Amino acid sequence: MSGADHALRRVSAVRGVRGAMLVSAPDGLVISESSMEDVDGRAIAALAASLAGRLRRAAASAGLGRPTVIQLRGETGTLLAVPAGDELLVVAVGDRETNLGLARLELLEAARGIA
Repeated sequence: MSGADHALRRVSAVRGVRGAMLVSAPDGLVISESSMEDVDGRAIAALAASLAGRLRRAAASAGLGRPTVIQLRGETGTLLAVPAGDELLVVAVGDRETNLGLARLELLEAARGIA
């Protein structure tokens, strides 16, 4: 098992997380994934990459620097994404009961280990 796979499994083990993946930030392609239950990984990867790119540009224009955590909360769940270097994102999809604080910590740790 690679370091990235181990990191994704740790993120997926957080209560409420339905799955985690490593995504290519420039093109939104899935590189690796863990436990993506009833989730269209390709759609999530494309959404995460698009959000990350747009938010990176908007944050730079506003003088905020590079986003460290991206969170999109919907009616039935949450998407979290953390940049891992310039080319990768670590992404998690959670349900409404996800422990978001722990999920963010695990994502940040995974990104540090991958970058």
